[in-house]
Amino acid sequence: MSADSMLHDVNVTRNAAALPDPIGRLNELICDLWWNWHPEAREVFRRLDYTLWRLTAHNPVLMLRMITPEQLDQAANDPAFVAVYDAAIQDFEKACEAKESWWSRRFSAPASTSVCYFSAEFALHQSMPIYAGGLGVLAGDVCKEASDLGIPLTAVGFMYPQGYFHQRIASDGWQNEVYERLNRMNAPIQYALAPNGEPCTIAVPVGNQSIWARVWRVSLGLVKLFLLDTDVEQNTPWDRELSARLYGGDLETRLKQEIILGIGGVKALGALGIRPTVWHLNEGHAAFVSFERIRLLVQSGQTFSDALREVRASTVFTTHTPVPAGHDAFSFGLVNNHLSGFWGELGSYRPDFLALGTHDGGSGPLFNMTALAMRTAGAVNGVSELHRDVTKSMWASIWSRDGDDAPVRAVTNGVHIATWIAPAIAELFDRHLGGDWRENQDEPGLWDEILSIPDAELWDARQALRAYLIAFLRERARAGWMDPSVSPAQVVAAGTLLDPNALTIGFARRFTGYKRPELIFTDPERLAEILNSSRYPVQILFSGKAHPADDIGKHHLQRVYKEAMNPVFAGRIAFIEDYDLHVAHFCVQGCDVWLNTPRKPLEASGTSGMKASINGVVHLSVGDGWWREGFTGTNGWLIDGGAAGEAADADKADAAELYRIIENEVVPSFYERDRSGIPQRWLRMVREAIRTVAPRFSSRRMVKQYVEELYAPMMMSSTPTNGC
Repeated sequence: MSADSMLHDVNVTRNAAALPDPIGRLNELICDLWWNWHPEAREVFRRLDYTLWRLTAHNPVLMLRMITPEQLDQAANDPAFVAVYDAAIQDFEKACEAKESWWSRRFSAPASTSVCYFSAEFALHQSMPIYAGGLGVLAGDVCKEASDLGIPLTAVGFMYPQGYFHQRIASDGWQNEVYERLNRMNAPIQYALAPNGEPCTIAVPVGNQSIWARVWRVSLGLVKLFLLDTDVEQNTPWDRELSARLYGGDLETRLKQEIILGIGGVKALGALGIRPTVWHLNEGHAAFVSFERIRLLVQSGQTFSDALREVRASTVFTTHTPVPAGHDAFSFGLVNNHLSGFWGELGSYRPDFLALGTHDGGSGPLFNMTALAMRTAGAVNGVSELHRDVTKSMWASIWSRDGDDAPVRAVTNGVHIATWIAPAIAELFDRHLGGDWRENQDEPGLWDEILSIPDAELWDARQALRAYLIAFLRERARAGWMDPSVSPAQVVAAGTLLDPNALTIGFARRFTGYKRPELIFTDPERLAEILNSSRYPVQILFSGKAHPADDIGKHHLQRVYKEAMNPVFAGRIAFIEDYDLHVAHFCVQGCDVWLNTPRKPLEASGTSGMKASINGVVHLSVGDGWWREGFTGTNGWLIDGGAAGEAADADKADAAELYRIIENEVVPSFYERDRSGIPQRWLRMVREAIRTVAPRFSSRRMVKQYVEELYAPMMMSSTPTNGC
């Protein structure tokens, strides 16, 4: 089969009929996820068939497979539709040219200058379930922002044919995982082509054999993401399954995946003819990138120390995990065995390579991926100011000096505003902030214009978003009601009894112990009084997944789910099953309050509260992660029970403070209305949430900070050598 015919199979002429000439580039538009964060492009698909747009969870690739030739002809003969389509294509062309980008205006770097960003997961769209949570969302937002800014960035990750799991909650509240094979015909992916025009396939030495990986390409405007996939015929059945699932399998499987990602990722870039100037490792999963780069430099004639120095001078490492157990570590025997084919003629350097990953976390020396990344990176950063301090303390021994002097800086996470902003809120910004607010979103002064938005307009938008969220929940609950295995109590737990006019608190994130999802249930009687008030009702919406191997997290989820079925709370608690990007958009846009209750300082950053705040959803959180920097006293609430010492005492004190804030501050300000029925005091806090969070905690600010403080200095002093 030729490369062209293979591309025809997996790419998109995903409609049997040829596209009519007036809309002939529709395939091109749907194959590039640029459309995902540009309203003018999304409008094309909404107008093409709004029912299909909703039924496919906003997946235009699947839409085009389902739509009829007659509908396409009708659209092509509709002047209004063609005008919207033409405008989107024009904007798409302009974005892909990037003649007047921030990057081109800010830097006069050589055309060969580029950044490569490695991550084990990327959250780009729900049609590609190759993400588990915040790490992937952050990586996806970085890629989108790099495209917007014109930064020459390439990304590398895994295809994961079975992706992350779908969550199904049993009648007893226990989470079950369901894996579904990705239908590549329904996703915006293509084979990556090598310079000779053939699909790119690489061989990675693992143990005493080679594992083959096919390379796929995902387009995001100017940015290209390359995904490795071991599901190829040359591999044994068990190796074909190696990249099947995100974070699946045992330690050996994880190690093999990380060898494929790091060593294989470098090989894939070389095969594609890509020579990065700067290499950015997003978490320790990709640390074997440095091994392969050092190996290539030593093979070219450099000494090991010179090769290490060169790799450090062009490597950035971002760590996200403030918990020692969250960093991958393997026995030296396991690492040595699986790298036996890697050493080759460099076997004499094996002790030097292994020493780079040596770390004693308290139970004896192991090969630690984070230690490897830190020792081979010239720039290391945490994802908030507090996380920087925690990281310095955790890894002080890496630099053999006091933790305060450790070369770790803070680049606090941000969120991609164009992706996460609700259309209703964006329309308000268009009218009152000016048409260029998206371009200037990281300028704090711009957001002072939020104060000029009339109360009625802002309140109407917030009311509509809450109603839209409740309608979404009810539609999902209706589907559950049709399933004979779902009990009536589960249908209620899905949110059928929620009130579209009641104060709605959202808690949506990964379920694990340190996030304390049950904190609000510490005093059930007091909580019932809050929720069941006849005049000032409150309702709580939960959503999230526990890691498949985290039984403790599953028990937390189970207990929360049972409370959603508890008649004591009168249907004012709901749990949304199968949390993903699609559900997340409804939650961070439609709730009134965003609740976050981690046990400090275990939340490295957290970004869901940022997404909520830019939509006017007010944050109610412990002062951990980004909220320690973001809280101003007028843009949300800070939970601080003041208790130190035992975890149980701190939990009890924080719960008491949480109840006090809801009863004395949140509820009164939400339900205090003027003669027009508008909560002016509440809207003041809504405005402050948007005004203070949007510019400072946007991915625009974050990515510019990476470029100006980390990438650019490295680019000034390094050039790509021998593909490494």
